[in-house]
Amino acid sequence: MPDTNLATVEKMWRREVEAAQTYKLLAEREPDPKRRDLLLRMAEQEDKHATRWAERIALATGKTPDAQEVERGLSWFQRIGDPAVVLHRLEQEETKAEAEYDQLMSRLKDPTDRRIAEEAMLEEREHAIVLRNLAGGSMPTSRSALDTILRRERWHVRGSGWIGDAIYGVNDGLGAVFGIVSGMAGYTGGSEVVLAAGLAGTLASALSMGAGAYLSSKSTREVYESEVARERTEIEENPHEELLELELFYQLKGLSADEAHAMAEQLQKKPKQFLRALVHEELGLSEETFPNPWRSTVSASVSTAIGGFIPIIPFFFTVGMPAVITSFIISTLAHFIVGASKSLVTSRSWWASGLEMTFVGIIEAAVTYGLGVAFAGHSLAR
Repeated sequence: MPDTNLATVEKMWRREVEAAQTYKLLAEREPDPKRRDLLLRMAEQEDKHATRWAERIALATGKTPDAQEVERGLSWFQRIGDPAVVLHRLEQEETKAEAEYDQLMSRLKDPTDRRIAEEAMLEEREHAIVLRNLAGGSMPTSRSALDTILRRERWHVRGSGWIGDAIYGVNDGLGAVFGIVSGMAGYTGGSEVVLAAGLAGTLASALSMGAGAYLSSKSTREVYESEVARERTEIEENPHEELLELELFYQLKGLSADEAHAMAEQLQKKPKQFLRALVHEELGLSEETFPNPWRSTVSASVSTAIGGFIPIIPFFFTVGMPAVITSFIISTLAHFIVGASKSLVTSRSWWASGLEMTFVGIIEAAVTYGLGVAFAGHSLAR
């Protein structure tokens, strides 16, 4: 083996030993068994590469390199650093190693050396893919992408269809306009101005909620289409890498490596299903969960208008304190009903949710009415 190639092989052997030991140290600190298995599996592969290169170095030089010396020389960062950051650095090293193996193969003449380098290069590529998922693909913060996957913090659509949208719309309209009516009642004593302010608040809230629902639904679909296009490009450019990513997701769900590989390969034979599976597993996006933009708009607008209309009903028939008191009673009752209705889309008991909503409504009314009275007193003082 030429000296140039020998120096490169020794460098690669040292890198394999360092990587294997780092993976083992990370596995010792990893509480999640799935993550730990992945780390130990990669450590085993790195040990295999290091052993093979050590044999080739010994054959060329007559001296077997000392792996323990390399292991003792690991930095404190590799031993006790933030696991997410260490994984990110390892991903960078694996990518660099793949490129260096590619260059080394162009210089190696011995078939055995070439076979070892080629196998190592392919496995370094796979390691980089796994590590990119573990580390989140970019410099991680407090939580890695894999933690997100395991905790199923996926893309959520608020509520449960139009029923959820309607309940939340009534809730928003009732809360907003009840605050306006209470404040204006305190400021004016319950004059006809309260009706005008309440109607304006109801209209503004309904239009705002409708526009927000439409834009949110539309943006969700646009994000989905953008991510599908990006994932489609990645599949075309790196089909093997995308296959490995899907395998990893299935392994994290509890499938064995062989089962995950078989399932991912079956899906890869069906391009559309393969693409949808990647988008769903990697990003948590699924077209079936998207609300219809126009249905969401109508539901949000109408329900918000209904909720906002409730506090101003008495002011159509009377003014002054009778209207204020009646508005407070029916609005408080409406708060309880709306809160209890949330049990249709949540797991909470209806009475607890209703009482909580009622308490919030009373506090809101007291605060805004008090502010209205305070402003009225300030105006009289001037």
